[in-house]
Amino acid sequence: SLENCKQLVILCVLKGGYKFCSELVDSMERHICSCEINMSIKVEFIRLKSYHNTESTGDVEVIGLSDLSVLTGKHILIVEDIIDTGKTMTYALKLLEKFKPAKVQCASLLLKRTPKSCGYIPDSSDFLVQIALS
Repeated sequence: SLENCKQLVILCVLKGGYKFCSELVDSMERHICSCEINMSIKVEFIRLKSYHNTESTGDVEVIGLSDLSVLTGKHILIVEDIIDTGKTMTYALKLLEKFKPAKVQCASLLLKRTPKSCGYIPDSSDFLVQIALS
């Protein structure tokens, strides 16, 4: 729930998540204005690199947002274009938890069905996703 959220930090996962994130933020801002909700949105960009060419390396490299401590106490929405195995997102969530955010949610445009999945499923952020797709 974002009832007490005054500032939402959106972590846009590059490169693929950029267009979905842009559409999502535009839609959310229209909704916030039309409903006179007292909330601001700040967008940060991060790259989670776990592939070399088309193969997963098994390691996750975090690029961008050099000081993750700025996320302490913040409400965070990670916006991704596709969740493949879920391992990269699971890693990112564990990493972010070290900085004690108020809340972390994930919105993904697509969830790939694969036998390699670790079982991770993005949050059912109905409020956020419905706004973006309406």
